[in-house]
Amino acid sequence: MKVYFIGAGPGDPELLTLKAADRIARCPVCLYAGSLVPAEVVARAPEGALVRDTAPMTLDETHAEILAARDRGEDVARVHSGDPSLYGATAEQIRRLEADDIAYEIIPGVPAYAAAAAALGQELTIPEVAQSIVLTRVSVTSTSMPEGETLENFARTGATLAIHLGVKALRDIERTLTPYYGADCPVVVAYRVGWPDEMFIRGTLSDIRKKVRAEKITRTALTLVGPALGKVRDFRDSVLYDPAYPHVLRPSVTSE
Repeated sequence: MKVYFIGAGPGDPELLTLKAADRIARCPVCLYAGSLVPAEVVARAPEGALVRDTAPMTLDETHAEILAARDRGEDVARVHSGDPSLYGATAEQIRRLEADDIAYEIIPGVPAYAAAAAALGQELTIPEVAQSIVLTRVSVTSTSMPEGETLENFARTGATLAIHLGVKALRDIERTLTPYYGADCPVVVAYRVGWPDEMFIRGTLSDIRKKVRAEKITRTALTLVGPALGKVRDFRDSVLYDPAYPHVLRPSVTSE
């Protein structure tokens, strides 16, 4: 048997990859994070499949379900929101699978920051404005951040920041980032991206906290910060399609 860690994307069932949909439809056991994965995604499980919401379960309990599936010779679809490589709590599950000699495969999914950028209709890496994206989170009681991985250190780069679990820490985010990005730096708080009730709140470091508080958003939101999020129009075109710059697929230079 095999365990498939499946990225279900941020919420929109149509953002599920073909491979992910196929594996869910084939596995007789489906374990999914019900607080973040829509029911429409796991509805693809085959008739008679064991489908369990792992939100109220412990790691021991979810692993026990996998061990039971192994004893029955049944594949398991372990469905996570977004992409399993990012804050998916997959590392500790993989450690247990390897200890028990259980095969597994990871199927990537659409991460929230990518779905948010698509919904906003913009690119996050704009020539001469921002060419890097930092995926990070704020420190929480349950899991602290490694030494050196601080918002202040990331802010020094000027990169676009995609901050997870930060909607309750907007005051600290504002205080930490303003000296580097400026009070008028664009900020977008993306709430429940891909769900029917998704919401995008635009603001700046100086006013985003007030706007978010007015909407009473306290969880399930991604905070994007950086100049690329503004209405940037004054930037040079990428050389990728510039006739004056040859490359391996366009070796000749067009003369003016």
